Amino acid sequence: MLITGLSGVGKSSVLAVLSGQGFPVADTDYDGLSRSDDSGGWVWDLDRVAELLDRHETIFISGTAPNWRPLLPRFDHVVLLSAPEETMLSRLADRTNNPYGQTAEQRSEAVAYKDSVEPLLRRIATIEIDTRPPLHEVVAAVLDHVGLGVDRPTTR
Repeated sequence: MLITGLSGVGKSSVLAVLSGQGFPVADTDYDGLSRSDDSGGWVWDLDRVAELLDRHETIFISGTAPNWRPLLPRFDHVVLLSAPEETMLSRLADRTNNPYGQTAEQRSEAVAYKDSVEPLLRRIATIEIDTRPPLHEVVAAVLDHVGLGVDRPTTR
């Protein structure tokens, strides 16, 4: 399962809860799963992400990258997490687990991505989940969508 969305929508928070519930997770912002490309942009290391998909029958992978298209068919579900601009900006300003969003330039970039990138993500998503409700409700919506909710049998 791919958990995607813009910075500040809650991808890392959702992954942390899923991990705490025993699901395998990977955040492509860490552990060498992404790298800088020739133009200075941030892209997935496609071989490393593919290895994760090969090793796990069920895994939640979080991230957004311009080069991910070759791997998209390998995801059973693409969950787009979204939030209004004000919510994103507030979360970016307050977070401590990731330095992105601390500068005015980065926050402006995040807002621009809301107009340019989020509509593209919406087109490939199998569901869009608003992350303003409490985190446990957001995670429950994710698990229900992918068929791993509380009333369903789980395979991990």
